[in-house]
Amino acid sequence: MSENQIKFVDLDLNENLLSALNSMGFETPTPIQAASIPFLLEGKDALGKAQTGTGKTAAFSLPVLNKIDLGQHKPQAIVMAPTRELAIQVAAEIKTLGQKIKGLKVIEIYGGASIVDQMRALKNGSHIVVGTPGRVKDLINRRTLHLDEVKTFVLDEADEMLKMGFVDDVTWIMEQAPETAQRVLFSATMPPMVKTIVDRFLRNPARVDVAGENRTVAKVEQQYWVVKGVEKDEAMTRLLETEDTDASIVFVRTRQDTERLSDWLSARGFKSAALHGDIPQAQRERTVDNIKRGVIDILVATDVVARGLDVPRITHVFNYDIPFDTESYIHRIGRTGRAGRTGKAVLLVRTNQIRMLRTIERVTKSSMEEIQLPNRDKVAEARLVQLSAELEAEKTNNSIANFAELIEKLQASLEVDAATLAAILLQRQQGKRPLFYTGPDPMIEAIERDNKRRKERRENPRDAGGRDGGRSFGGTKQDWDTYQLQVGRDSGVQVKDIVGALANELGLTKHSIGAIKLAQGHTFVQLPKAMTSEVAGKLKKLRIRQKEVGAVVCDFDDFRESRGPRSGGPRRDGGRDGGGFRGRGGEGHRGRREGGSGNGERRFDRNRGPKPAGKPAPRGNREG
Repeated sequence: MSENQIKFVDLDLNENLLSALNSMGFETPTPIQAASIPFLLEGKDALGKAQTGTGKTAAFSLPVLNKIDLGQHKPQAIVMAPTRELAIQVAAEIKTLGQKIKGLKVIEIYGGASIVDQMRALKNGSHIVVGTPGRVKDLINRRTLHLDEVKTFVLDEADEMLKMGFVDDVTWIMEQAPETAQRVLFSATMPPMVKTIVDRFLRNPARVDVAGENRTVAKVEQQYWVVKGVEKDEAMTRLLETEDTDASIVFVRTRQDTERLSDWLSARGFKSAALHGDIPQAQRERTVDNIKRGVIDILVATDVVARGLDVPRITHVFNYDIPFDTESYIHRIGRTGRAGRTGKAVLLVRTNQIRMLRTIERVTKSSMEEIQLPNRDKVAEARLVQLSAELEAEKTNNSIANFAELIEKLQASLEVDAATLAAILLQRQQGKRPLFYTGPDPMIEAIERDNKRRKERRENPRDAGGRDGGRSFGGTKQDWDTYQLQVGRDSGVQVKDIVGALANELGLTKHSIGAIKLAQGHTFVQLPKAMTSEVAGKLKKLRIRQKEVGAVVCDFDDFRESRGPRSGGPRRDGGRDGGGFRGRGGEGHRGRREGGSGNGERRFDRNRGPKPAGKPAPRGNREG
């Protein structure tokens, strides 16, 4: 059957699942779902080749849910994912699909969370377990996770899982699986490692290949703005006011940010509401209903709660925070461009996150257009157009005559003409959204600064950031202060943690982080003297690995290289993270091991740590 001929009701799914799909607005399966579900319902092993965002989670989840025995105490299905983020998201989607199955227990297990809590949850019984290989293996060894009644094993994103170094863990876990268990593997690519697993563990599998173009991405116009000149909150108001939106979702990473940003937008006249996992289910349902009915126009949401959200009037998705992985990005932008419509997605990205942006483009096989924010005058023009439209709609209101009499009385009592009175009323009406601005626009100033820097780099490239250590603000020793942070190796901190916190929490660019030297109980780092009071305030509150860093200025300046001679002698400190870290121009040195560019420039992405020798860099956080 073709995609246009088959619907979920045509598949052999039970009423609970069909009811859940219907309530979520899903009638027609995606190609991977239509091709996979019949085989999986028969209990056959299956090998699916599909890109992220094609609906593969539902493809394996629906058959698993269809044969759940609620009276069974031990796990009946194990789903393994490469990262904790994906494990959490897959578990959330399974719960959503199984929302009509009363008593269903789905447990996610992954490193970085309390293993005691996970052991307790497993002891209390579970039907489906979703986890990362390291933690799954750990809990099997602790005799807490029992596999003897497992009917289905699923490897999701197998290529990424094996690429991240989980080959031995996955192989060991599969060896523990009951001989009768169904084995299902989904992968975007089929490298030799995946083929080895397939040949060894899958028995005459049904093969499904729909690894073509991602239809969700194809229907969505994608743009990005590099954060500069103005704060992201201000950027959101400019975008929301100048884009031709109906309803929008703004994605952030934490529940605290959903509340804060929603309150900030509401205070400026936007009809906004927060949506996150800690909000009671009844309230979440009311919020979704409100955006469907037009009571609100903007949802500020986290990834998990918005999965499966289908609201036809959502025309725009704004990625206030860049997602951890491409799977999340695809699911985010899939909230628009639905039901045959087109949509738009805008990503706000910091300069140190450009690498993740390029990864998203590569995986989704799409190209994003870089945009500039509209200047403040354009925003004011948009506000005036909106006001004119609102006044136009009120011209025929029957109650206007009553207010006309009030105008005459106010003119007489205030001794002003009609034009002056109208100006006074307009000034009151604008509130926190001015109809015109005075003073310079920081966005224009930022663009001018960038143009000036580019010109300086063209005219004098070595002084503008070559290997001799130039920085955008001068780069001499007098431009830096050295701070001592009260975290070090004994806190489990690595150089990438320091850089990530400074870049993502303080908003510093790679040009604004100097040399770093990691010691046992503390760290020295160079930061610019010319930090704003806002950044300095954030530095005082900075936490790394849940520990306050207590940053204080000191007079340390020995950022010399800690390794042995360049001929390959041993490092004097013997530790991978112990040497001085060379930022652009820092006196310490990590060279190619930290960035791989060969020109001494550090390359950092919070979502991707430094690449250990002999192992590929992971796409997300390795667990276990």
